[in-house]
Amino acid sequence: METAQHEKRNVAQKLIADHLVGSDMADMAGLAPGSEIGLTVDQTLTQDATGTMVMLELESMGLDRIQTELSVQYVDHNLLQTDEKNPDDHVFLQSAAQRFGLWFSKAGNGVSHPVHQAHFGRPGATMIGSDSHTCAAGALGMLAIGVGGLEVAMAMAGQPLYVSMPEVWGVELTGELPPWVSAKDVILEMLRRHGVKGGVGRIIEYHGPGLDNLTAMDRHVIANMGAELGATASVFPADDAVRDYLAAVGRPGDFTRLVADEGAEYDVTEHIELSDLEPLIARPSSPGNVVPVREVAEENEEVSQVVVGSSANPGVRDFAVVAEILDGRQTSQRVSVDINPTSREVLADLIAGGWLTSLVTSGARIHQSGCMGCIGMGQAPASGRNSLRTMPRNFPGRSGTEEDAVWLCSPETAAAAALTGKITDPRELESLYDMSCPVPQMPERFSSVDDMLLAPLDPEEAAKVELVKGPNISSLPEFAPLDDDLKAPTLLVMGDDVSTDEIMPAGSRVLPYRSNIPKISEFSFSRIDDTYFERAHATDGGHIVVAGENYGQGSSREHAVIAPRYLGLQAVVAKSFARIHWQNLANFGILPLEFVDPSDHDAISQGDEFVVTGLRDALREGNQVTATIGGRDVTLRHRLSDRQVEMLIAGGRIPYTAGGSGA
Repeated sequence: METAQHEKRNVAQKLIADHLVGSDMADMAGLAPGSEIGLTVDQTLTQDATGTMVMLELESMGLDRIQTELSVQYVDHNLLQTDEKNPDDHVFLQSAAQRFGLWFSKAGNGVSHPVHQAHFGRPGATMIGSDSHTCAAGALGMLAIGVGGLEVAMAMAGQPLYVSMPEVWGVELTGELPPWVSAKDVILEMLRRHGVKGGVGRIIEYHGPGLDNLTAMDRHVIANMGAELGATASVFPADDAVRDYLAAVGRPGDFTRLVADEGAEYDVTEHIELSDLEPLIARPSSPGNVVPVREVAEENEEVSQVVVGSSANPGVRDFAVVAEILDGRQTSQRVSVDINPTSREVLADLIAGGWLTSLVTSGARIHQSGCMGCIGMGQAPASGRNSLRTMPRNFPGRSGTEEDAVWLCSPETAAAAALTGKITDPRELESLYDMSCPVPQMPERFSSVDDMLLAPLDPEEAAKVELVKGPNISSLPEFAPLDDDLKAPTLLVMGDDVSTDEIMPAGSRVLPYRSNIPKISEFSFSRIDDTYFERAHATDGGHIVVAGENYGQGSSREHAVIAPRYLGLQAVVAKSFARIHWQNLANFGILPLEFVDPSDHDAISQGDEFVVTGLRDALREGNQVTATIGGRDVTLRHRLSDRQVEMLIAGGRIPYTAGGSGA
């Protein structure tokens, strides 16, 4: 697309302009932040914790074959096979990929985000994924957005993605990272400055001369945890670093240069001098609770577990630097050091470079390629003991241990703790072990393992495939239209920053039921109030819940909406919502309302009756609704577009689309 000569655009604006639907793509001046826009979707990503619902949604829609350029179904979350549930779902997902025309990545092949970047990511493309860390693909100059599964299903059916037009937050990077500081510390610095709500309503675009010293995998680390800031997406230019990366993974022909126009401006600006950064760490139990490692080191915090891996630190370099720090040394006797190679290709490169030998002989435990401990699928820490992880999230209980103490850090900081048995500033290793900071030399050509990526069948063969459903796979529930007169009790009153891990836990006990809504609903809100299921089940006519700011932060999992909806949840009233969860609520017919006066939240008690009459007209006629809660009139607002209002009134996006109203 040619840009108007007078208009200078940043990378995010170019990506949006190239994919806008129903608008004059040559002129973006009229697109105000917050207004709804439609984007064409080139690629999609699904993983097994969320993909089962996506495939059931495709089945319920009667889709014949996907309409995207490319879609991939990964199996990387639910890898434990303690009974038949997970393997049954893997068989179902492979049959669905064959039936609908997707690529399929088999269990153990690797974590979706780095595998997708290596095999399928391309500059200039849009991608959405039913995983909140889909934004990692922004490292290649893509507009990659984590969304709920239904959004992905609709995109595979050829429908646009509807999002609120974001502000573009330009973060200028200058200088060069000092020794013992790496890309993880850059995104932790952003979280230190802005917390878990700082990126809401924004695309973060990194630019500046500091990029010259950040590889494509370094950028993946930074882009990945844009999700923890609440950002819509994170974007990097497709420059020489991206060209070199695509050549190293054997895809030089997929490179297209995409950089900001000289003089392009940003809605919000920020500057980070990389040379001023120091090792950082996020305390339990929020990615936004970031402090310098040196401060924690003074507290003499002992460590019981160190876990290296996940999509937040997935590159060969991130494992190699740990291996070189540990080389020839034994890890502390009180520390379990767990290594999760993020893909078979990374594992092959660790073997070829001799790094795996260093890890094994130092006492590290080598696990299979996948998300594993990041999603609470094994590797739970001991109770009352500190666990340091190179992962993106440390929400309470996410690790699989209810009273956990999980810290988020760089590979360098993790390796320092593995050696000393306590949280240690990695810069101290120079004097403690007479070593300098390793700089691992990467191979010119990364390993490529293609055999576990199964290509789509041709349409004629695909049409013959039957979906294989094990006994744990149930159909998607049908939900009724929104009541015009809503009268319901308040079953929960919650505070700020409630995560989807608290609404619907992950982990090895819960996730095997991801394709069985009646069963998984029993775990709804169990981390907050273990009586919720019984009380919701006993409530006739539905109920509401009330929350504080940033309700629904974290994972994109739709189960955190569908399961409570199945139990009768009709509305959520909050001070504010996290982007993906807000969209999921509307998609499945749960009304998301916000307090006009946030102090009204504090006057509401569990059991208060919520009453609204003439709700449908009120939603159609404006953005405010007056409700009576506990006998008090409270003014509430919504941020739904006209399209979303009609969708919600119909009972959600599936019945809205099935009724002939479009997407």
